[in-house]
Amino acid sequence: MAVSMRELLEAGVHFGHQTRRWNPKMRRFIFGERGGIYIIDLQKTLESLGEAQSFARNLAERGGTVLFVGTKKQAQDSVEEEAKRTAMPYVNHRWLGGLLTNWRTIAERIEHLHELRRLRDEGQLELLPPKERISMQGELEKLEANLGGVADMRKQPDAVFIVDLRKEQLAVREARRLGLPVIALVDTNCDPDEADFVIPGNDDAIRSCSLVVRAIGDAVAEGKTKVSPADFAQPAGEEEQEQQAEAPSAEAPPAAEEPAQEPEAAAEEPEPEPVPVPNAPAEPPEEAS
Repeated sequence: MAVSMRELLEAGVHFGHQTRRWNPKMRRFIFGERGGIYIIDLQKTLESLGEAQSFARNLAERGGTVLFVGTKKQAQDSVEEEAKRTAMPYVNHRWLGGLLTNWRTIAERIEHLHELRRLRDEGQLELLPPKERISMQGELEKLEANLGGVADMRKQPDAVFIVDLRKEQLAVREARRLGLPVIALVDTNCDPDEADFVIPGNDDAIRSCSLVVRAIGDAVAEGKTKVSPADFAQPAGEEEQEQQAEAPSAEAPPAAEEPAQEPEAAAEEPEPEPVPVPNAPAEPPEEAS
């Protein structure tokens, strides 16, 4: 779903930071200054957002995974909502160091989270002594907050979408270290070189964050719903069955051979000799002249 210029204006995406709090590398995305605040060029925002959406859509078509990251209050709800809508992993409370670079340890903590969930769902936590039960419930709540969004992530993501590069420095460093593409909503106080797909815009307003996060979510959802050429391919099992059905059975009688076609021009048959008739009168001899 494409975003219009009017939607960007209404969401306040064009408002940047104060002129004294800016990164000179963002100069190419700034339209001007008004009242001590930088105004972001929404035309470039629209173009950059379209490129980011195209990348996310293509990635989702290939079955890739995009990790949504936004731990600031303005982005927490929208990140969780869009990630759940598109069945993608997300982090919206706290980024645990090593979430990407130390995946083996994180995977063990995720398995522990699943075990605690199972004990809770089966009612076994209620059978424990009060002190132990309270301790395990507190551990479960903590793991849910920090790892609940990535509980179903079985491998490292294929790309990371980040709201506010300055606040999510740990996530940026780990993604860059692993060579993962980074899509980011970048304000005027951030370094755009840290992202592969820069979406210049306001990252301090709830409506602005929600609009951009929803736009990326729409692109991912659209990519997941498209049918790939592999879906049209016939499964191997069905193809073998059809081949067996078309092949002639070994027990079936052989088909009758067709008679040979007659030649176009048949050879001339010899005329039959006259058959003598019995008791026929003999022909009179010819008189001599």
